[in-house]
Amino acid sequence: MGPRQLLDDLLGDLDAESADLDALVAGLDEHGWRTPTQAPGWTVAHQVAHLAWTDDVALLAATHPDAFAARLRDLAGDGDLTTVVDRTADVGAQRPAVDLLAGWRAGRAALADALRALPPDVRLPWFGPPMAPASMATARLMETWAHGQDVADALGAVRAPTARLRHVARLAVRTRDFAFGLHGRPVPAADFRVELTAPDGGTWAFGPPDAAQRVTGPALDLCLLAVRRRHRADTALVAAGADADAWLDVVQAFAGPPGPGRAPAPVRGGGT
Repeated sequence: MGPRQLLDDLLGDLDAESADLDALVAGLDEHGWRTPTQAPGWTVAHQVAHLAWTDDVALLAATHPDAFAARLRDLAGDGDLTTVVDRTADVGAQRPAVDLLAGWRAGRAALADALRALPPDVRLPWFGPPMAPASMATARLMETWAHGQDVADALGAVRAPTARLRHVARLAVRTRDFAFGLHGRPVPAADFRVELTAPDGGTWAFGPPDAAQRVTGPALDLCLLAVRRRHRADTALVAAGADADAWLDVVQAFAGPPGPGRAPAPVRGGGT
């Protein structure tokens, strides 16, 4: 697959992922938008406001790199990234729901158009290393899916996993060394073999087949763990090898601080 086709496919999947989340929130009244999520202090409105803000910043990076660099300098003076993210989400969440939803829809469409118009090999400035348009689209899909999970959990909705999770799983595997470094741990010298059960029952495999260090299990579980939406104890992932086992403690598909993550689900049933 050529780089142009890859980008087109990614943008199509990003649009579909956004549409799934849109369908969850479009029918909510103002009270529904204020439903708390598992992220401390964040409501459903905060989740969508954060996505809208990040889309707007990504659009700036894609269309006016110098203006993005200036914005980045301004943000650096406003505190650490976590503080900025919380503050901008809080500002956006105060908007009337109809305006917030319309703004998110317009912003994500503008970003997709901007990424589609770029040469596939151009490098876009970002909070971390510069990214190609395809990488930016992958990152936006991952984050849309992750925050969509927060919304689904808050609303008691169960989302059927889709083949789009392959992008999230691949990102988790590709960021292995970053995750170890972020947690101050030595980066393993050898590659891992990661074999995941896809939503359709097939297998997604990454890494050399003969690798000694291995991780197996459901693709959904690895994706949830990599975006810190589930505790490792609540997954069916299995690691073979000390380094692979350590990876499941630190795996992270997104840039920035890992945060506390999710607590293990409470044990139900039993009793005396």
